[in-house]
Amino acid sequence: MKIQQFVVIGLGRFGSSLALELMDLGYEVLGVDLNEELVNDMSAYLTHAVAADATDEDMLKSLGIRNFDCGIVAIGSDIQMSILTAILLKDLGIKTVVAKAISVLHGRALEKLGVDRVIFPERDMGVRVAHQLVTPNLLDYIELSKEYSIVELSVPACLAGKTLGEINPRVNYNCSIVAIHKQTGVIVAPTAMDVLNAGDIMVMIGSNENIDRFEAVINEDE
Repeated sequence: MKIQQFVVIGLGRFGSSLALELMDLGYEVLGVDLNEELVNDMSAYLTHAVAADATDEDMLKSLGIRNFDCGIVAIGSDIQMSILTAILLKDLGIKTVVAKAISVLHGRALEKLGVDRVIFPERDMGVRVAHQLVTPNLLDYIELSKEYSIVELSVPACLAGKTLGEINPRVNYNCSIVAIHKQTGVIVAPTAMDVLNAGDIMVMIGSNENIDRFEAVINEDE
């Protein structure tokens, strides 16, 4: 079932950015924060915004929280409040609970509570930026596990004009190009006959070791 309604608890930089993006994607978003000023700033942009204590179970019930498809705990530095809020969202029966963690220990606690997904925004952004700094053609990086990733790579000059069949990344590097972003649109599951051009973006999936090997080869040829 497609998620339609989100509640974002904590409207700091991370929470407000996430809430606004969900609105832009066409979803209904309820924002909750103790800070009335933050709530007032966001009220014009969200479906609804409320200044309230998210650790107050009766208040959450009055907002109809249990009817939301996904609850996001985006509370910043108050770990106790974050954990209590996550517990309440789980107890109230929200289908999917996502929570921001500010430390490894905080993340472990959230996982033990049964939170469906724990996010480390600062750590994850640091990892992405580090990879982008050391790999010239890397545009984005998503870690699937410790061993596997999805990366976006700009097509270097050495690959421009070649078909995927000529490059044959699956055979030569044990990686797969699963999509190509072109100026005319996105090719999903491209075939061996599709041609790479300068300005295209390759979406590649594979083990970190094999992706690194592919990147090293194309960087040598630049």
